[in-house]
Amino acid sequence: MNVKKILVVDDDVDILNAMSTILKSEGYYVITANNKKEALKLAQDVIPHLAILDVMMTTHYEGFELAEDLINDPVCKNIPILMHTSIEVLSTSEASVMDMAREFRQDPKYRELQVILLKNIHSGKAGIDYRTEDGKAVWVPVSGFLKKPMDPKKLIEEVKSLISK
Repeated sequence: MNVKKILVVDDDVDILNAMSTILKSEGYYVITANNKKEALKLAQDVIPHLAILDVMMTTHYEGFELAEDLINDPVCKNIPILMHTSIEVLSTSEASVMDMAREFRQDPKYRELQVILLKNIHSGKAGIDYRTEDGKAVWVPVSGFLKKPMDPKKLIEEVKSLISK
């Protein structure tokens, strides 16, 4: 049997331990990291079947930056990414999630938001539109979002869904 490997990245040891315990109880092999640099090295060495990333670690958007690094890395680019966040996720039925994020940026209600998380309710495509410190808008496609505080049942549901693809 091929054991599925999951990389969990968070600077909170309690969250790492809780997620690890839940995932290991379901038969997954769990690798953990506390920051972007450590996580990228592990991902390149182990090539997990899924990466679960916290957003705020050493820096405010370190998880987003790590997701972008993984996507742009030739070895890691196909690893599904699940963002673990307390930021509200907006839903859309528009085919292009990125175009919808850019459209939200034009709406006065959302224009000043530093981060917009979007997920297509039909296709499941998801992504992050965030502004860097210098105001540049960055788009990072991800596989999904896991709401904080973590619901163990939802965690397993999301993991099984993403790993089976």
